[in-house]
Parts: sequence; C-alpha cells; structure tokens
Amino acid sequence: MGHHHSHHHPTLSGRNLLISIVLNVVITVAQLIGGFISGSLALISDAVHNFSDVISLIISYIANILTKKKKQTKQYTFGYKRAEIIAAFINSSTLIVVAIFLAKEAFERFNNPQEIESNLVIWLAILGIAANGFSVLLLKKDAEHNLNMKSAYLHLLTDMLTSVAVLIGGLLMKYYQVYWIDAVLTLIISVYLIYMSWSILLDSTKILMLFAPKHINIDEVVNEVLKVEEIKNIHHVHIWQLNDHDCHFEAHMQFKKDIKLSQFDEVCEKVEKILLEKFHINHSNLQPEINRDDLKELIKQD
Repeated sequence: MGHHHSHHHPTLSGRNLLISIVLNVVITVAQLIGGFISGSLALISDAVHNFSDVISLIISYIANILTKKKKQTKQYTFGYKRAEIIAAFINSSTLIVVAIFLAKEAFERFNNPQEIESNLVIWLAILGIAANGFSVLLLKKDAEHNLNMKSAYLHLLTDMLTSVAVLIGGLLMKYYQVYWIDAVLTLIISVYLIYMSWSILLDSTKILMLFAPKHINIDEVVNEVLKVEEIKNIHHVHIWQLNDHDCHFEAHMQFKKDIKLSQFDEVCEKVEKILLEKFHINHSNLQPEINRDDLKELIKQD
C-alpha cells in the first residue's frame, strides 16, 4: 500500500479563547440581571445568546486542547483530530435552537408590549459591544483557518452585532418610547443567528458524514491520476476530510503490466504529488492491482 502524509497546520491560541470565555460569563450575568430589572426581552435574549456562547466557547476550548493531543494509539488511531469538528457541529446546532426559541418569544411580545427601563438596556448593550468586540479581535486570526474557531468567532461576532442592535433599540425606547422595537430586534437577532450558523452546520455535517470536500471533483482527480503512464485504471475511490486540514484519498490502481515493488513506489510518489499539488489532498492510500477479478467501478456500491 502506498501512503503519504503532510502535516503543516497552524497552532491555535487556547489562551485567547479562555479570555473570551471569561468576558462572556461577565456579560451574560450582567445582561440577564439587567434584562429582568429593565423588562427588556431583547436584553434577556442577548443574555441567553451569550450563555449559549459560554457553553459553546467552553466546548471549543476543550476541543482545542484535545486536538493538540496529537498522540495516536492503537485504540485511537486518529487521535482527537475530529474533536473540533464535533464542537463546530454542536455550536452551530445550539445557536439555531436558541434562535428559534427567541423568535417564539418575540412573537409573543408583539401581542403584549411592555414598558422598558431603557437606560439600563443602553449601558449593558455598550458593555456587550466592548467585551465581544475585544473577543472578536482575539479570535479573528485563528478563525481564518479553523472551522471550530470560526464557529466560536461567529458566536462572538453575532453577540457584538446583537448588542449594537440592542443599543439602537434602547436609544429608540428612551427618546421615542417605541417599545415594540424590542420584539422586532429580538426577531431580527433570531433570523441572523440562523443565517450565520447554517453554513457551519452544513460544513461540519458533511465532514462528519465523510462527504468529499466541495472543492474536489472526483472525475478531475481520476483523470489527472490516469495521466501517469503506468496506470490502466483507478477504482473504488474514497475521498473525505478528517478535519479542516487533513484530506484523505484511497483507491485501487490497476497497472498495465506487472511491475516491481520499487517501481510501484515511484508511481505512488507521482500520484501523491498530483494529489497534493492539484487538489490539496495530503493523505493517500493506494492499493496496486494487475489482474485482480473485481468490479472496476469508480465508486463501489457496498
């Protein structure tokens, strides 16, 4: 069997994530107390959202720690490389659930608008903007190349934006007594949460289901591999992602003639170079065949 492994992944900062967790705990407690005192559903909604973020950030932090445990064992042959994908799936799922709950509460508030203590809403919204804005800056770099960190980053970014919306609502309630804006803002926050979370939920689900990455066309991969002179046919192909960075490829390769093992190694190197340079596939497992009596289907139906 031929195989190739390439590991050049950026190191993530767990410290920045930990700082964000502490800041969100402070915001959550302050907004929850302030929401009940002021009577603002939008502020309570933001607090609930922040609380879900605290849980999500803790999950992301634990996943980040587990992923750094690179030691693989006979029992855990991949180690904990999927921990962050599971965290991203949980985080995006919980955000969508929270959003649906908030939307339901917003519709009920439309039928029963209440007077709200706007000054408290305004000051706590400013606190949320400042703390979440700082957290967003801390995680922005890591979010560019890691799905787990991206989900945490989006949680914090939506927190900051919802706090901006709550601030605007607080100002409208203070100066114009437009109390129904509280329910409108809650509904807008809910729709935005679903919109921001849906793509992460889909991406993490596809990785967990071992789907081929969306940037890879299997027919193109096969056509490129078949350009290697010694190969007659390629079949039983599987392409999947282990996590954000590791893309795996396995296939049976039928050769035109019987060759030495040393020649097979040379062919493997050619194929691995094609896979890595053209398709960013950094793990490959190739099975050689000459006259094996099996189905030569590209995708084997089990």
